[in-house]
Amino acid sequence: MATTFLPALPQSAIEGAVHVIQQAYAPQTLVSSEDQRRLQQQLFEIQKQWEAWGLVIPFLEHADPNVQFFGAHTAQVKIARDWATFPQEHATRLRDMMLEITSRAIASGRNKVILRKLFVAITALALKIYPTDPSLWPDWLLSTVHILSNRGASGEHLLDFLAIVAEEVETADLLGPSKAEMQASLQSATPMVRQAIATCIAAPRPHHSPSELSSALKCLQAWLLTFPASDLTPLLPVLMSLLDPIPMDGSLVFEETSFVAASDTLQEIMTKSAFSDGSGRKTLTEPVLLWMNRYGDMIIKETTQNGFVDAVSHSFCKLIAALGDHSTMYLATNVSSTNSADPQPPQPQPLPSQGQLVQTFLRQILAYTSLPGFYGVDEEESELTLGFWYLYQEALWNSEYDQDLDDNTGENRVVQDMTLTKGLYFELVRALRRKAVWPPKNVLARWTRDQIDKFQTYRRDVGDTLINAYYLLRDDMLGYLVTDAAERLDGMQDKQGWEEVEATLHCIMALQEAIPIEDDPNLKRLFGSDILGRLPTRGNDRVRRTALLLIGEYASWFTTQPVQPPGSSVPSLLLNAISFLVPALTEPALCLPAANSLRGICDANRTALAPHIGAFGELHARLPNIPDTEKSKVLQSIASVIQALPPEEEIAPIEVIVNPVLAKLFEALQSSGQLPEEARVVVIQQLETIAGVARGLTRTTDSLLVLDDLPEVQHGSEPMKEARNDSRVVALRDAILRGIRTVIELWSTDALVSDALSELIKAITSLPSDVTLLSLSPGPLLEIVCMAAQRQLTAVWLSLATMLIIQFDPPSLLPSTFKPVPDDAAQDIVLNVLVVLLQTCLNAFTTPGAMEANPDIMQAFFNCMDTVAQHFVAVFYRLPADLFNALVQSAIASLSLQERYSLVAACTFVGALINRTATKDELEDAKNALAQTYGLSIMKAVLNGFAGIAPRSATPNLIELLSTLVTRFPAESRKWVQEVLYSNDFTPSKATPEAKEKFVKTIFGSRSLKRTREAAQQFTLVARGLEGSSFGYSSVMM
Repeated sequence: MATTFLPALPQSAIEGAVHVIQQAYAPQTLVSSEDQRRLQQQLFEIQKQWEAWGLVIPFLEHADPNVQFFGAHTAQVKIARDWATFPQEHATRLRDMMLEITSRAIASGRNKVILRKLFVAITALALKIYPTDPSLWPDWLLSTVHILSNRGASGEHLLDFLAIVAEEVETADLLGPSKAEMQASLQSATPMVRQAIATCIAAPRPHHSPSELSSALKCLQAWLLTFPASDLTPLLPVLMSLLDPIPMDGSLVFEETSFVAASDTLQEIMTKSAFSDGSGRKTLTEPVLLWMNRYGDMIIKETTQNGFVDAVSHSFCKLIAALGDHSTMYLATNVSSTNSADPQPPQPQPLPSQGQLVQTFLRQILAYTSLPGFYGVDEEESELTLGFWYLYQEALWNSEYDQDLDDNTGENRVVQDMTLTKGLYFELVRALRRKAVWPPKNVLARWTRDQIDKFQTYRRDVGDTLINAYYLLRDDMLGYLVTDAAERLDGMQDKQGWEEVEATLHCIMALQEAIPIEDDPNLKRLFGSDILGRLPTRGNDRVRRTALLLIGEYASWFTTQPVQPPGSSVPSLLLNAISFLVPALTEPALCLPAANSLRGICDANRTALAPHIGAFGELHARLPNIPDTEKSKVLQSIASVIQALPPEEEIAPIEVIVNPVLAKLFEALQSSGQLPEEARVVVIQQLETIAGVARGLTRTTDSLLVLDDLPEVQHGSEPMKEARNDSRVVALRDAILRGIRTVIELWSTDALVSDALSELIKAITSLPSDVTLLSLSPGPLLEIVCMAAQRQLTAVWLSLATMLIIQFDPPSLLPSTFKPVPDDAAQDIVLNVLVVLLQTCLNAFTTPGAMEANPDIMQAFFNCMDTVAQHFVAVFYRLPADLFNALVQSAIASLSLQERYSLVAACTFVGALINRTATKDELEDAKNALAQTYGLSIMKAVLNGFAGIAPRSATPNLIELLSTLVTRFPAESRKWVQEVLYSNDFTPSKATPEAKEKFVKTIFGSRSLKRTREAAQQFTLVARGLEGSSFGYSSVMM
């Protein structure tokens, strides 16, 4: 074998490389992780060198399998990564060498891992040679198979090679004609591949070579995307025959190896082939259903008798699930069909009806859904079938409309279908309720953490499936579950069996999102004395936790119940629910779900609970016994009820709940010098509590849903204004503001304190439509936030500044040509804030590496500047000239950052500054000055970004900025683009003068933004040397 075209290495160099490989991979060698990294880096450096081509053959001829593998791996790597440096005149000689060394490796009995690497290398070489010049490797795939076969490769080796070819071509990074050329080469070889597969899988059973059969089926799976349906159809009957049991010792036995491999292949055919769209009724769906009708019960019976799921049963379950996904519409349409099955090729008569086949299938998939035992411990198959029940329910709805409802037969068919289906889904509900039951404590104690987590996840999935059942069964299902809970409570003995009750409550809880918010007798029974009233109020944490969560999930439903005045003799389901929640607040194991549910039910039922505000005094009295972590939620719950009172009546209860919190806050602040850590913890808790109260007082969850201009909103705001001016309320707000200022003076650099302050400021500020007694004005808070940013610049303070600035120019949902302009006072406040933030941030950015090291701050800073540009653009032109210049220069410099989010934020700001300036008539001079002073620099940053300075993922944002420049400054932009592209300091790139000229002509020859974007995308690909690659195309389209 002539290899003179490859570098020749001295034996000492080869032995040195071998030594490194053996150090890294020899099993008897124990090396530290640091040494392992060093050795891997050495191997990487060896492979990078041109001389590494000369290591391939010596390595493959070495006695050590690890060295042989690295030889094959080196061949693959050099071809895939370093092809551009390989002399193209030697391409055919390299091809012949690869075929020769692969044939030798096969003949020498090298293991499959090494052969796989060589097969990948051959395919990688074909991907380099064939698309560009097919004449260098005519019929490359057919000729390669012919050569390997003539040199002794077995059928198994050829099937392995063909599988790898299909996999590698499918994932190859090719675009356009090159991809089509390779796919065509595969399509021309499909007759040969199909014949090779068919010959192997049609061999008499048991197969003479299980490994060859496995290779054939893996090859078939790899070629599924290439084979047309006509090539797959003849293989299906033979493939299904591999599922059949074979006689052994007087009984029929399923051969595990062939069964699992054939089942896996059928699953792939149903999901990835020409049949994946649900087609193949006669050739795939009905033949598989007939097989299941004949043999499926045998597998299920054996599983039940053995008490565990073996490999055959597991694979059968996966096959059932795959068929359910593939043939959902067939199953839904034919559940009661009396038409006889009509498979192709025909099977011996008589055959079951389509309805019988479907019903057998449904019974079998339900058997796996309801397998005995606990999921994740005793079995792991039931979860595989859950997705089917959603698809089947959707298909049933769709199939109803396919029936001819004007025809009596059609009407009867629909009724019959739904009768069968409802019976099936009731069985499903019973099975899933049983599967959701937790084991007794003594059993659960033996479970691992992973098993518990797995079971919890499974229960959530069960809940999703129950929703699909509810859409078919509706009130009947809810009634069944409520009755089940009541009957289980009736039948309890010695307080045993709470696990069963809990599972039923869990199932009811899962249905909440599907159940209409309307009066419902079943839910009345659930939350009345019949069920909720009989649940334990101490101990039995699991069933109580689920009941607590259940109340929270149905919080909105209680709004359908009549409001009962205080002292009414009529039982109130709402107050009963709250009475069940309150005792759990003082129990550490239950306080979290209890507090969350209390918050939800009070928020949803404010008006109904407002008359009972006195009763919440008892809840407030319990506060010392409630864990500190949940106190904020309890006070938020009380505040939600207070909010439903007239504003003047809110004052006294708000004082009652807020003053103790403020007292504790200031006490902690005063003790911060003696006990700083303890004080810090207390301060964070009090800040969270005040934030909770502020949220509770907020009228809506989304302020934008309330229109400030509506008369009822304006009328309702007058009493609120009067109440806010009450001296007691003013004192509360002043104290809160003073507390915030003091906390920032002490702990503004503490991350946890900063987070708590951030949440408080977000909660206690509002748009005009949502103002509360405690709402603070944005001006003083902005001053405090600026002070915090000066002490330590973080993204938290910049994000808060952004939010507060918007409040000086709040949005309005009403369409208005003349939106009110912020007054001069607001403009002055924003200007002062802008000066402070710019001085603080720009000084920080001057430190070398600061912009690159703090992408979160950079992003938050430019987001803040963008907000100012959107709402107060004129303020920028009132800045001192040097400060404005520093800002714009910083933005331009940020357009070349490698961190995407920082760059994108800078792009957005610069674009907003240009656009908002250009749309203001009074800023015409500023617009011209902006273009004259900074236009060329911005354009230079954009075009250099296209050429490679900026990350590829930011290209769409740079394109948007280019479009803004071209739109707002068309004449100037033409001049800037030409000056930048043809300057000597333009970023070195692959863009030729012709490519630059085409780019310029396209963007300025058309006024279309679409053409501008397309031209910029194409120029980016060309400049980066990515033209013609799918990777390059996708990277600029992100």
